[in-house]
Amino acid sequence: MTKQFRRFLSASIALSAAALVSVSSAAGADDRTHSGRSSVYGNLKNASLEELSTRKEMLALIKAPDSAAPTAIWTMLEHGERLECMACIPYVSKMLYASHPKTREISAWWLRRRIFGVFGKGEAYEQVIKTISNPKATELSRSYAANALGEFLEGAGIAPVSRALVSDASPMVRLAAANALIRLNNEGPNSELSTALSDEDEAVRLAALNGVTRIHVFSHADRVVGLISDPSPLVRRRAALALGTLKSADAVVSLIALTSVASEPDAGVRAAAVWALGQIADSQALDAVLGAANDSDAGVRDAARIAGYRL
Repeated sequence: MTKQFRRFLSASIALSAAALVSVSSAAGADDRTHSGRSSVYGNLKNASLEELSTRKEMLALIKAPDSAAPTAIWTMLEHGERLECMACIPYVSKMLYASHPKTREISAWWLRRRIFGVFGKGEAYEQVIKTISNPKATELSRSYAANALGEFLEGAGIAPVSRALVSDASPMVRLAAANALIRLNNEGPNSELSTALSDEDEAVRLAALNGVTRIHVFSHADRVVGLISDPSPLVRRRAALALGTLKSADAVVSLIALTSVASEPDAGVRAAAVWALGQIADSQALDAVLGAANDSDAGVRDAARIAGYRL
């Protein structure tokens, strides 16, 4: 090692040490708590760093949430992700029933990081379960409770959400329960999600169909086949897409029937059926796909052309 290089190395170490001292002093001079970035990006002004919410600020805002903009609440909760504030829990719990869906979502997100004071007997989580199970609670409260159980991502919420999905009298609550069960990545202990495929409400059926391809395990693809004759074209289309995603060979014959204008007047459904046949790639669908290439609708013809490459 040359003498000149040793002098250069010593100078570099000295400068690095001085820079660290400078950064440490700047961070200590700031009376706000930062997320640790100030020790890494010392050249940035404190105003540009993400600031964490303080307990005092959090309480001041959530005690009067109606007086603040929703974005202010979201920012406060996000920046207070690691804030220890037991006194904040009752106020944030009330926001699980706020009118804005984002407020409800982020409140559950904040609460689920706090085992103590949220998941104990009589605490916030148990109160939400009681609400969704209480027929005397308003349907809005029950639906919001279902949303909260989904956002908590806690397995204990699967059973009450599943019961609400198949037994609650309100379509609004059943819809929220379907979405919550999907969020929990579960079809229900008794496959309640597949039961919801035959719900009298179109929105609930559509939500259940959405879950068919989103949860990791769905054990009743045969029930999806029955929906390709649903009175709603939206449901028929979604069912065809789901069957294609599942690559359900048992659905080929039924899907073939949907490729003809004579049996399916909705072009969106026909296109979805042709697409699904291409995904399943069963050779017995070749004639139907070739016939769809002459459909009057451009979308169906495009789907047929793509599906033809797979058959």
